[in-house]
Amino acid sequence: MAISRETRIERDSLGAIAVPKEAYWGVQTQRALENYPISGLRTDPALIDALAVIKQAASRVFGSLGMLSPEKSDAIDRAAQEVRDGAWDDQIVVDAFQAGAGTSLHMNVNEVIANRANLLMGEVLGSYAAIHPNDHVNKGQSTNDVIPSAMRLAALELTEVLDAALEELQSVLCGKAVQFDRVVKSGRTHLQDAVPIRLGQEFDAYASAVARARKNLWAAAEDLKVLGLGGSAVGTGLNTPSAYRRKVIAELRILTGHEDLSAADDYFEAMQSMAVFTALSGALRNLAIELGRIANDLRLMSSGPRTGLHELVLPSVQPGSSIMPGKINPSVPEMLNQVCFQVIGCDATIAAAAQAGQLELNVMMPVIAHNLLLAQRILANAVDVFTDRCVEGIEADVERCKAYSEASVGLATVLNPVIGYAAAAEVVKEAVAKGESIPALVKAKGLLAEDRVGRVFSTPALTEPYTL
Repeated sequence: MAISRETRIERDSLGAIAVPKEAYWGVQTQRALENYPISGLRTDPALIDALAVIKQAASRVFGSLGMLSPEKSDAIDRAAQEVRDGAWDDQIVVDAFQAGAGTSLHMNVNEVIANRANLLMGEVLGSYAAIHPNDHVNKGQSTNDVIPSAMRLAALELTEVLDAALEELQSVLCGKAVQFDRVVKSGRTHLQDAVPIRLGQEFDAYASAVARARKNLWAAAEDLKVLGLGGSAVGTGLNTPSAYRRKVIAELRILTGHEDLSAADDYFEAMQSMAVFTALSGALRNLAIELGRIANDLRLMSSGPRTGLHELVLPSVQPGSSIMPGKINPSVPEMLNQVCFQVIGCDATIAAAAQAGQLELNVMMPVIAHNLLLAQRILANAVDVFTDRCVEGIEADVERCKAYSEASVGLATVLNPVIGYAAAAEVVKEAVAKGESIPALVKAKGLLAEDRVGRVFSTPALTEPYTL
Protein backbone atom coordinates (compact mmCIF):
# COMPACT_ATOMS: atom_id res chain seq x y z
CA MET A 1 0.00 0.00 0.00
CA ALA A 2 1.36 3.43 -0.94
CA ILE A 3 1.42 5.84 2.00
CA SER A 4 0.79 9.48 1.19
CA ARG A 5 2.15 12.47 3.09
CA GLU A 6 -1.28 13.28 4.50
CA THR A 7 -1.58 12.50 8.19
CA ARG A 8 -4.12 11.98 10.94
CA ILE A 9 -3.57 12.77 14.61
CA GLU A 10 -3.62 10.00 17.20
CA ARG A 11 -3.00 10.19 20.92
CA ASP A 12 -1.55 8.00 23.63
CA SER A 13 -0.41 8.58 27.20
CA LEU A 14 2.57 10.60 25.93
CA GLY A 15 0.47 12.95 23.85
CA ALA A 16 -0.49 13.51 20.21
CA ILE A 17 1.46 12.36 17.16
CA ALA A 18 0.91 12.46 13.40
CA VAL A 19 0.33 9.10 11.68
CA PRO A 20 0.13 8.64 7.88
CA LYS A 21 -3.53 9.01 6.94
CA GLU A 22 -3.85 5.68 5.08
CA ALA A 23 -1.70 3.67 7.50
CA TYR A 24 -3.27 0.74 9.30
CA TRP A 25 -0.81 1.18 12.15
CA GLY A 26 -1.35 3.69 14.92
CA VAL A 27 0.34 5.94 17.44
CA GLN A 28 2.55 3.40 19.21
CA THR A 29 3.84 1.97 15.95
CA GLN A 30 4.53 5.49 14.71
CA ARG A 31 6.58 6.25 17.82
CA ALA A 32 8.56 3.05 17.27
CA LEU A 33 9.24 4.01 13.65
CA GLU A 34 10.63 7.34 14.78
CA ASN A 35 12.53 5.91 17.75
CA TYR A 36 14.14 2.90 16.05
CA PRO A 37 15.33 3.56 12.48
CA ILE A 38 18.03 0.95 13.05
CA SER A 39 18.41 -1.76 10.43
CA GLY A 40 15.58 -1.75 7.93
CA LEU A 41 15.08 -5.43 8.80
CA ARG A 42 11.44 -6.44 9.10
CA THR A 43 9.57 -9.11 11.00
CA ASP A 44 9.63 -12.65 9.62
CA PRO A 45 6.21 -13.59 8.14
CA ALA A 46 6.05 -16.62 10.43
CA LEU A 47 6.10 -14.38 13.50
CA ILE A 48 3.47 -12.07 12.02
CA ASP A 49 1.26 -15.10 11.40
CA ALA A 50 1.86 -16.37 14.94
CA LEU A 51 0.93 -13.04 16.51
CA ALA A 52 -2.19 -12.80 14.38
CA VAL A 53 -3.34 -16.33 15.17
CA ILE A 54 -3.03 -15.61 18.90
CA LYS A 55 -5.22 -12.52 18.43
CA GLN A 56 -7.67 -14.62 16.45
CA ALA A 57 -7.82 -17.30 19.13
CA ALA A 58 -8.19 -14.74 21.93
CA SER A 59 -11.03 -12.96 20.16
CA ARG A 60 -12.91 -16.22 19.82
CA VAL A 61 -12.37 -17.13 23.46
CA PHE A 62 -13.47 -13.75 24.79
CA GLY A 63 -16.45 -13.85 22.44
CA SER A 64 -17.48 -17.24 23.80
CA LEU A 65 -17.09 -15.95 27.36
CA GLY A 66 -19.30 -12.95 26.63
CA MET A 67 -16.44 -10.51 27.22
CA LEU A 68 -16.51 -9.32 23.60
CA SER A 69 -19.69 -8.78 21.64
CA PRO A 70 -20.23 -11.17 18.73
CA GLU A 71 -19.73 -8.26 16.30
CA LYS A 72 -16.40 -7.21 17.81
CA SER A 73 -15.15 -10.76 18.19
CA ASP A 74 -16.00 -11.51 14.56
CA ALA A 75 -14.39 -8.32 13.25
CA ILE A 76 -11.15 -9.01 15.14
CA ASP A 77 -11.22 -12.63 13.98
CA ARG A 78 -11.65 -11.59 10.33
CA ALA A 79 -9.01 -8.88 10.50
CA ALA A 80 -6.53 -11.24 12.14
CA GLN A 81 -7.16 -13.80 9.41
CA GLU A 82 -6.36 -11.18 6.78
CA VAL A 83 -3.08 -10.48 8.57
CA ARG A 84 -2.36 -14.21 8.61
CA ASP A 85 -3.06 -14.33 4.88
CA GLY A 86 -0.37 -11.70 4.33
CA ALA A 87 -2.78 -8.97 3.22
CA TRP A 88 -1.23 -6.38 5.54
CA ASP A 89 2.42 -7.43 5.72
CA ASP A 90 3.41 -3.99 4.45
CA GLN A 91 1.79 -2.48 7.53
CA ILE A 92 3.96 -4.43 9.99
CA VAL A 93 6.76 -1.90 9.86
CA VAL A 94 8.62 -1.91 13.19
CA ASP A 95 12.36 -2.53 12.92
CA ALA A 96 13.78 -5.84 14.12
CA PHE A 97 15.89 -3.91 16.64
CA GLN A 98 13.40 -2.16 18.87
CA ALA A 99 12.40 -1.62 22.48
CA GLY A 100 12.74 -4.57 24.82
CA ALA A 101 10.27 -7.46 25.02
CA GLY A 102 8.77 -6.72 21.59
CA THR A 103 6.12 -4.28 22.79
CA SER A 104 6.53 -2.19 19.64
CA LEU A 105 5.97 -5.14 17.31
CA HIS A 106 3.11 -6.40 19.45
CA MET A 107 1.36 -3.03 19.32
CA ASN A 108 2.01 -2.77 15.59
CA VAL A 109 0.01 -5.97 15.11
CA ASN A 110 -2.65 -4.90 17.61
CA GLU A 111 -3.08 -1.56 15.82
CA VAL A 112 -3.25 -3.05 12.33
CA ILE A 113 -5.87 -5.59 13.42
CA ALA A 114 -7.83 -2.91 15.29
CA ASN A 115 -7.86 -0.50 12.35
CA ARG A 116 -8.82 -3.20 9.88
CA ALA A 117 -11.55 -4.47 12.22
CA ASN A 118 -12.89 -0.94 12.58
CA LEU A 119 -13.11 -0.62 8.80
CA LEU A 120 -14.97 -3.93 8.65
CA MET A 121 -17.44 -2.46 11.15
CA GLY A 122 -17.92 0.70 9.11
CA GLU A 123 -15.60 2.95 11.10
CA VAL A 124 -12.59 4.94 9.84
CA LEU A 125 -8.86 4.46 10.30
CA GLY A 126 -7.60 5.80 13.61
CA SER A 127 -11.01 6.20 15.23
CA TYR A 128 -10.97 3.07 17.42
CA ALA A 129 -14.62 3.83 18.14
CA ALA A 130 -15.61 0.19 17.97
CA ILE A 131 -12.34 -1.73 18.32
CA HIS A 132 -9.44 -0.48 20.42
CA PRO A 133 -5.97 -2.08 19.99
CA ASN A 134 -5.40 -2.38 23.76
CA ASP A 135 -8.88 -2.86 25.16
CA HIS A 136 -10.20 -5.30 22.57
CA VAL A 137 -7.50 -6.81 20.32
CA ASN A 138 -5.17 -7.18 23.30
CA LYS A 139 -7.86 -8.10 25.79
CA GLY A 140 -6.58 -10.34 28.58
CA GLN A 141 -3.11 -10.36 27.08
CA SER A 142 0.30 -8.81 27.56
CA THR A 143 3.37 -8.49 25.41
CA ASN A 144 5.04 -10.62 28.05
CA ASP A 145 2.97 -13.74 27.40
CA VAL A 146 2.07 -13.11 23.75
CA ILE A 147 5.56 -12.55 22.32
CA PRO A 148 7.23 -15.69 23.76
CA SER A 149 4.19 -17.73 22.74
CA ALA A 150 4.25 -16.30 19.22
CA MET A 151 7.98 -17.01 19.02
CA ARG A 152 7.28 -20.64 19.83
CA LEU A 153 4.56 -20.94 17.19
CA ALA A 154 6.68 -19.21 14.54
CA ALA A 155 9.73 -21.35 15.29
CA LEU A 156 7.56 -24.46 15.17
CA GLU A 157 6.28 -23.47 11.73
CA LEU A 158 9.78 -22.86 10.40
CA THR A 159 11.04 -26.10 11.93
CA GLU A 160 8.56 -27.89 9.69
CA VAL A 161 9.76 -25.89 6.66
CA LEU A 162 13.40 -26.63 7.44
CA ASP A 163 12.75 -30.30 8.11
CA ALA A 164 11.04 -30.69 4.73
CA ALA A 165 14.15 -29.26 3.04
CA LEU A 166 16.42 -31.56 5.07
CA GLU A 167 14.28 -34.60 4.30
CA GLU A 168 14.73 -33.97 0.57
CA LEU A 169 18.48 -33.46 0.99
CA GLN A 170 18.74 -36.70 2.97
CA SER A 171 16.84 -38.55 0.25
CA VAL A 172 19.06 -37.19 -2.53
CA LEU A 173 22.22 -38.01 -0.57
CA CYS A 174 20.95 -41.57 -0.12
CA GLY A 175 20.38 -41.77 -3.85
CA LYS A 176 23.92 -40.60 -4.52
CA ALA A 177 25.21 -43.19 -2.05
CA VAL A 178 23.61 -45.89 -4.19
CA GLN A 179 24.81 -44.29 -7.44
CA PHE A 180 28.42 -44.12 -6.21
CA ASP A 181 28.46 -47.39 -4.29
CA ARG A 182 31.02 -49.12 -6.53
CA VAL A 183 33.27 -46.08 -7.01
CA VAL A 184 36.44 -46.79 -5.01
CA LYS A 185 38.58 -43.83 -4.04
CA SER A 186 41.42 -43.06 -1.69
CA GLY A 187 40.39 -42.36 1.85
CA ARG A 188 42.14 -39.44 3.51
CA THR A 189 42.82 -38.64 7.14
CA HIS A 190 44.74 -35.53 8.14
CA LEU A 191 44.45 -34.71 4.40
CA GLN A 192 46.98 -37.52 3.81
CA ASP A 193 46.58 -40.85 2.00
CA ALA A 194 44.59 -43.43 3.94
CA VAL A 195 43.04 -46.79 3.09
CA PRO A 196 40.47 -46.94 0.27
CA ILE A 197 36.83 -46.04 0.75
CA ARG A 198 33.86 -46.12 -1.59
CA LEU A 199 32.44 -42.79 -2.63
CA GLY A 200 29.01 -44.21 -1.87
CA GLN A 201 30.08 -44.83 1.73
CA GLU A 202 31.03 -41.17 2.09
CA PHE A 203 27.68 -40.01 0.75
CA ASP A 204 25.81 -42.48 2.92
CA ALA A 205 27.61 -40.96 5.93
CA TYR A 206 26.46 -37.50 4.82
CA ALA A 207 22.87 -38.76 4.67
CA SER A 208 23.21 -40.23 8.17
CA ALA A 209 24.55 -36.93 9.50
CA VAL A 210 21.54 -35.09 8.09
CA ALA A 211 19.18 -37.71 9.55
CA ARG A 212 20.72 -37.31 13.01
CA ALA A 213 20.52 -33.52 12.77
CA ARG A 214 16.82 -33.78 11.87
CA LYS A 215 16.20 -36.01 14.89
CA ASN A 216 17.97 -33.58 17.20
CA LEU A 217 16.14 -30.63 15.67
CA TRP A 218 12.75 -32.15 16.45
CA ALA A 219 13.84 -33.17 19.94
CA ALA A 220 14.66 -29.52 20.63
CA ALA A 221 11.45 -28.32 18.97
CA GLU A 222 9.14 -30.37 21.20
CA ASP A 223 9.10 -27.71 23.92
CA LEU A 224 7.90 -25.12 21.40
CA LYS A 225 4.48 -26.71 21.73
CA VAL A 226 4.17 -25.61 25.37
CA LEU A 227 2.69 -22.09 25.61
CA GLY A 228 2.46 -19.63 28.48
CA LEU A 229 -0.55 -17.73 27.12
CA GLY A 230 -2.65 -16.49 30.01
CA GLY A 231 0.29 -15.51 32.17
CA SER A 232 -0.33 -11.85 31.18
CA ALA A 233 2.20 -9.39 32.62
CA VAL A 234 4.33 -11.44 35.05
CA GLY A 235 2.85 -14.94 34.95
CA THR A 236 0.09 -14.47 37.53
CA GLY A 237 -2.64 -14.14 34.89
CA LEU A 238 -3.87 -10.74 36.10
CA ASN A 239 -6.86 -9.49 34.01
CA THR A 240 -7.48 -12.90 32.47
CA PRO A 241 -10.42 -15.14 33.40
CA SER A 242 -9.54 -18.57 34.76
CA ALA A 243 -11.06 -20.33 31.73
CA TYR A 244 -8.93 -18.41 29.26
CA ARG A 245 -5.74 -20.47 29.57
CA ARG A 246 -7.45 -23.72 28.67
CA LYS A 247 -9.73 -22.28 26.01
CA VAL A 248 -7.11 -20.28 24.12
CA ILE A 249 -4.91 -23.37 23.72
CA ALA A 250 -7.93 -25.31 22.43
CA GLU A 251 -8.60 -22.58 19.84
CA LEU A 252 -4.96 -22.50 18.78
CA ARG A 253 -5.00 -26.24 18.21
CA ILE A 254 -7.85 -25.73 15.76
CA LEU A 255 -6.41 -22.63 14.07
CA THR A 256 -2.83 -23.91 13.66
CA GLY A 257 -3.45 -27.60 13.12
CA HIS A 258 -0.99 -28.41 15.91
CA GLU A 259 -3.13 -30.74 17.99
CA ASP A 260 -0.38 -31.31 20.55
CA LEU A 261 -0.13 -27.71 21.76
CA SER A 262 -0.39 -27.53 25.54
CA ALA A 263 -0.48 -25.02 28.36
CA ALA A 264 2.62 -24.46 30.44
CA ASP A 265 2.95 -26.18 33.80
CA ASP A 266 4.67 -23.07 35.15
CA TYR A 267 3.62 -19.75 33.61
CA PHE A 268 6.38 -17.87 35.38
CA GLU A 269 9.10 -20.09 33.91
CA ALA A 270 7.53 -19.87 30.45
CA MET A 271 7.91 -16.09 30.61
CA GLN A 272 11.29 -15.83 32.32
CA SER A 273 13.31 -18.55 30.61
CA MET A 274 14.49 -18.58 27.00
CA ALA A 275 15.89 -22.10 27.33
CA VAL A 276 13.55 -23.52 24.71
CA PHE A 277 14.99 -21.09 22.17
CA THR A 278 18.62 -21.69 23.11
CA ALA A 279 18.01 -25.44 22.77
CA LEU A 280 16.54 -25.02 19.31
CA SER A 281 19.27 -22.58 18.34
CA GLY A 282 21.87 -25.07 19.51
CA ALA A 283 20.33 -27.74 17.29
CA LEU A 284 20.42 -25.29 14.37
CA ARG A 285 24.07 -24.50 15.12
CA ASN A 286 24.94 -28.20 15.16
CA LEU A 287 23.07 -28.67 11.89
CA ALA A 288 25.02 -25.78 10.39
CA ILE A 289 28.28 -27.36 11.51
CA GLU A 290 27.35 -30.64 9.79
CA LEU A 291 26.18 -28.95 6.59
CA GLY A 292 29.28 -26.77 6.51
CA ARG A 293 31.48 -29.83 6.88
CA ILE A 294 29.70 -31.56 3.99
CA ALA A 295 30.02 -28.44 1.83
CA ASN A 296 33.74 -28.32 2.64
CA ASP A 297 34.16 -31.93 1.49
CA LEU A 298 32.38 -31.27 -1.79
CA ARG A 299 34.54 -28.22 -2.44
CA LEU A 300 37.69 -30.19 -1.73
CA MET A 301 36.76 -33.28 -3.73
CA SER A 302 35.72 -31.14 -6.71
CA SER A 303 38.91 -29.04 -6.65
CA GLY A 304 40.78 -28.80 -9.94
CA PRO A 305 40.03 -29.75 -12.64
CA ARG A 306 43.75 -30.19 -13.46
CA THR A 307 45.59 -29.31 -10.26
CA GLY A 308 43.17 -30.46 -7.56
CA LEU A 309 41.53 -33.73 -6.52
CA HIS A 310 38.65 -33.57 -9.04
CA GLU A 311 37.04 -36.76 -7.79
CA LEU A 312 33.66 -35.06 -8.03
CA VAL A 313 32.20 -32.93 -10.79
CA LEU A 314 29.68 -30.41 -9.42
CA PRO A 315 27.00 -28.83 -11.63
CA SER A 316 28.14 -25.61 -13.31
CA VAL A 317 25.77 -22.88 -12.15
CA GLN A 318 27.65 -19.72 -13.14
CA PRO A 319 31.00 -18.48 -14.47
CA GLY A 320 33.58 -18.52 -11.70
CA SER A 321 35.77 -15.56 -12.53
CA SER A 322 35.58 -12.07 -13.97
CA ILE A 323 39.10 -12.45 -15.42
CA MET A 324 39.84 -16.19 -15.91
CA PRO A 325 37.83 -17.61 -18.86
CA GLY A 326 36.18 -20.97 -18.36
CA LYS A 327 36.75 -21.07 -14.61
CA ILE A 328 33.95 -22.78 -12.70
CA ASN A 329 33.73 -22.53 -8.91
CA PRO A 330 31.83 -24.62 -6.33
CA SER A 331 29.49 -21.66 -5.90
CA VAL A 332 26.56 -23.40 -4.22
CA PRO A 333 28.63 -25.09 -1.48
CA GLU A 334 30.34 -21.73 -0.94
CA MET A 335 26.92 -20.16 -0.41
CA LEU A 336 25.99 -22.91 2.04
CA ASN A 337 29.21 -22.34 4.00
CA GLN A 338 28.38 -18.65 4.36
CA VAL A 339 24.85 -19.40 5.56
CA CYS A 340 26.27 -21.84 8.11
CA PHE A 341 28.65 -19.18 9.42
CA GLN A 342 25.70 -16.79 9.82
CA VAL A 343 23.68 -19.40 11.71
CA ILE A 344 26.56 -19.99 14.12
CA GLY A 345 26.66 -16.21 14.68
CA CYS A 346 22.92 -16.16 15.29
CA ASP A 347 23.35 -18.83 17.94
CA ALA A 348 25.98 -16.75 19.72
CA THR A 349 23.62 -13.76 19.77
CA ILE A 350 20.74 -15.87 21.06
CA ALA A 351 22.90 -17.31 23.86
CA ALA A 352 24.01 -13.84 24.97
CA ALA A 353 20.46 -12.49 24.86
CA ALA A 354 18.96 -15.49 26.67
CA GLN A 355 21.26 -15.10 29.67
CA ALA A 356 20.40 -11.39 29.86
CA GLY A 357 16.95 -12.04 31.32
CA GLN A 358 16.17 -10.37 34.61
CA LEU A 359 13.57 -11.27 37.21
CA GLU A 360 10.13 -11.84 35.66
CA LEU A 361 11.00 -11.16 32.03
CA ASN A 362 13.68 -11.44 29.38
CA VAL A 363 13.39 -8.18 27.47
CA MET A 364 15.82 -9.33 24.77
CA MET A 365 13.14 -11.38 23.00
CA PRO A 366 13.14 -9.28 19.79
CA VAL A 367 16.77 -10.05 19.02
CA ILE A 368 16.27 -13.70 19.98
CA ALA A 369 13.27 -13.95 17.67
CA HIS A 370 15.04 -12.21 14.81
CA ASN A 371 18.11 -14.42 14.95
CA LEU A 372 16.27 -17.68 15.57
CA LEU A 373 13.81 -17.23 12.71
CA LEU A 374 16.53 -15.87 10.44
CA ALA A 375 18.64 -18.96 11.10
CA GLN A 376 15.75 -21.28 10.33
CA ARG A 377 14.67 -19.36 7.24
CA ILE A 378 18.09 -19.09 5.59
CA LEU A 379 18.99 -22.68 6.42
CA ALA A 380 15.79 -23.94 4.81
CA ASN A 381 16.34 -21.81 1.70
CA ALA A 382 20.04 -22.71 1.47
CA VAL A 383 19.36 -26.44 1.85
CA ASP A 384 16.74 -26.28 -0.91
CA VAL A 385 19.23 -24.62 -3.27
CA PHE A 386 22.08 -26.92 -2.22
CA THR A 387 19.95 -30.00 -2.94
CA ASP A 388 18.47 -28.82 -6.24
CA ARG A 389 21.40 -26.96 -7.76
CA CYS A 390 24.32 -28.99 -6.46
CA VAL A 391 23.78 -32.41 -4.90
CA GLU A 392 21.23 -33.64 -7.46
CA GLY A 393 23.67 -33.11 -10.30
CA ILE A 394 26.93 -34.35 -8.74
CA GLU A 395 28.87 -36.84 -10.85
CA ALA A 396 31.99 -38.84 -10.03
CA ASP A 397 35.21 -38.86 -12.04
CA VAL A 398 35.48 -42.62 -11.75
CA GLU A 399 38.89 -42.93 -13.38
CA ARG A 400 40.37 -40.20 -11.19
CA CYS A 401 39.01 -41.92 -8.09
CA LYS A 402 40.38 -45.28 -9.25
CA ALA A 403 43.83 -43.84 -9.97
CA TYR A 404 44.07 -42.23 -6.55
CA SER A 405 42.91 -45.37 -4.74
CA GLU A 406 45.48 -47.50 -6.55
CA ALA A 407 48.30 -44.98 -5.99
CA SER A 408 47.59 -44.35 -2.30
CA VAL A 409 50.34 -45.28 0.12
CA GLY A 410 47.53 -46.12 2.52
CA LEU A 411 47.36 -49.47 0.71
CA ALA A 412 50.39 -50.55 2.74
CA THR A 413 48.02 -51.00 5.69
CA VAL A 414 46.96 -54.35 4.22
CA LEU A 415 50.54 -55.60 4.74
CA ASN A 416 50.34 -55.26 8.53
CA PRO A 417 49.07 -58.83 9.12
CA VAL A 418 51.57 -60.19 6.58
CA ILE A 419 54.93 -58.46 7.28
CA GLY A 420 54.13 -56.27 10.31
CA TYR A 421 53.68 -52.54 10.82
CA ALA A 422 57.38 -51.59 10.89
CA ALA A 423 58.24 -53.44 7.69
CA ALA A 424 55.14 -52.02 5.99
CA ALA A 425 56.25 -48.50 6.98
CA GLU A 426 59.57 -49.11 5.26
CA VAL A 427 57.70 -50.13 2.12
CA VAL A 428 55.79 -46.84 2.23
CA LYS A 429 59.00 -44.82 2.55
CA GLU A 430 60.57 -46.62 -0.39
CA ALA A 431 57.43 -46.29 -2.53
CA VAL A 432 57.30 -42.55 -1.92
CA ALA A 433 60.99 -42.12 -2.61
CA LYS A 434 60.83 -44.09 -5.88
CA GLY A 435 57.41 -42.83 -6.95
CA GLU A 436 56.08 -46.38 -7.25
CA SER A 437 52.75 -47.81 -6.20
CA ILE A 438 52.60 -50.04 -3.15
CA PRO A 439 51.41 -53.13 -5.09
CA ALA A 440 54.15 -52.69 -7.71
CA LEU A 441 56.87 -52.40 -5.08
CA VAL A 442 55.56 -55.37 -3.10
CA LYS A 443 55.57 -57.42 -6.27
CA ALA A 444 59.08 -56.26 -7.25
CA LYS A 445 60.51 -57.02 -3.81
CA GLY A 446 58.80 -60.40 -3.65
CA LEU A 447 57.13 -59.61 -0.34
CA LEU A 448 54.04 -61.53 -1.44
CA ALA A 449 53.62 -64.35 -3.86
CA GLU A 450 52.75 -62.91 -7.25
CA ASP A 451 49.34 -64.61 -7.34
CA ARG A 452 48.46 -63.04 -3.96
CA VAL A 453 49.27 -59.44 -4.86
CA GLY A 454 46.16 -58.93 -6.96
CA ARG A 455 43.91 -60.49 -4.32
CA VAL A 456 45.43 -58.65 -1.35
CA PHE A 457 45.35 -55.24 -3.04
CA SER A 458 41.89 -55.59 -4.59
CA THR A 459 40.60 -52.15 -3.67
CA PRO A 460 36.86 -53.01 -3.57
CA ALA A 461 37.62 -55.74 -1.03
CA LEU A 462 39.52 -53.24 1.11
CA THR A 463 36.39 -51.16 1.73
CA GLU A 464 34.67 -53.77 3.92
CA PRO A 465 35.71 -55.87 6.94
CA TYR A 466 37.31 -59.12 5.77
CA THR A 467 35.77 -62.50 6.51
CA LEU A 468 37.80 -64.88 8.67
